[in-house]
Amino acid sequence: MNSVITQKHIDRAMSYDQYLTLVKQLLDENRTTGNNQSPAMLEYTKLNAQRMRRLNKTIVLDDLLVEKLKSSFEPQIWLVVTEAWCGDAAQNIPLLAKMAEQSENIDLKLILRDEYPEVIDGYLTNGGRAIPKLISLTSQLEEIGSWGPRPQIAHQLVATYKANPDVDKKVFNEAVQGWYAKDKTKSMQQEFIMLLDKWLKKV
Repeated sequence: MNSVITQKHIDRAMSYDQYLTLVKQLLDENRTTGNNQSPAMLEYTKLNAQRMRRLNKTIVLDDLLVEKLKSSFEPQIWLVVTEAWCGDAAQNIPLLAKMAEQSENIDLKLILRDEYPEVIDGYLTNGGRAIPKLISLTSQLEEIGSWGPRPQIAHQLVATYKANPDVDKKVFNEAVQGWYAKDKTKSMQQEFIMLLDKWLKKV
């Protein structure tokens, strides 16, 4: 499949370390990424920076997932659309980074949603610009597949919330983050064990 992503997007994308550095620099300036610079978004970004630091240290990969990632396959670019204020991104991107570390054939890149609306508009979720969104590409920028914005169980929690507008948003956010804390990336890892069977073309 062809993709809306061009070499320009890849060239301007960040590594995970560069993304972490950017988030820290912006927080030092009491800022966040994206167009919305409200106090609420800044507070979300502070929490997310803590979450990413914790996950960077605590994620343990499933042995079968590691085996698949270390197998021989054609090189891929994993382009992630994100923003620093996004709670799902903070919970999921550290795992993507940990997976990419396991393979010399996966090049993880990150871009900001609000800087590249043409990209996220090609990968809407139920008509919305939900993030994070991972797009797997060949070295020729042909789309292999996509994933996101969250594991299926968390996605179901979000769907339940949207179907019940009386639920307090703060209570809902705490429930989702509580699920992530208990799950410890296990659900997402199981999804990628199955997903990689489709994505990894053997050489």
